[in-house]
Formats: sequence, structure tokens, C-alpha cells
Amino acid sequence: MGIEDFMKRTCNQTAVYWGDPVDDGYGGETFGSRYPVEIDCRWEDVKEVIQDAQGNEIVSRSRIYVLEDVDEEGYLYLGTLDDLDSDELENPKKLNGAFKIKRFDKIPSIRGSNEFVRKAYI
Repeated sequence: MGIEDFMKRTCNQTAVYWGDPVDDGYGGETFGSRYPVEIDCRWEDVKEVIQDAQGNEIVSRSRIYVLEDVDEEGYLYLGTLDDLDSDELENPKKLNGAFKIKRFDKIPSIRGSNEFVRKAYI
């Protein structure tokens, strides 16, 4: 069994993901037309000191294992699309419990195959 098969069995929670963030020019953000979407994940609430994209040390509140690549600066919410109203679907900043992705890691398996472990930090 490969690492991705293991991750598929482990990622038994659902998160809502907003990706492709773009500055709207008014201090807010817009997201790609295919977002928000539900993704499979394993959400672990653990505080960790990590480095953000600029190399600054910050404290992450959660580590989330995902099965697909996600964008730094995108948002994640532990739950489903059915949990959200239309205003929250359009803007995750209005949603209590939606958090900006501070870092995303994609680590290849030891075998050097095309299998990866993907982790997002919020």
C-alpha cells in the first residue's frame, strides 16, 4: 500500500476550501470560480511554530492533511457546504471557523514515486 492510499483512509473528515485568492483592490479577496468546494482532510488542532512564505516564525493553530494541493492564502473550514449560508459561501472572512492557509507543504514519498503527503497549516 502506498502513502496516498494510507492518506485516503486517514482523511475521513470534510473541509470547505476556498482557493485561487486574488486581491480585489478594495482590501478584500475574491476566489476562483470553482470555489468553494468540499475536500477530504484530517484536521488536527495542534499548535506548532512554523515559518510562513516570507520566512517569519508564526504559530499555527492546526495542521490539516489534504489529498490535493491547496493555495497558501486560501481558506479552510472544518465542515460541509451545507453548513454555510450564501453570504459565508462567498466570503470565508465572514465565517467563524474559516482560517487562512499560512503554509502548504507537499512532501514526496520515500520511494520517490509520484505519491505525496500534503499538509496545510492555518
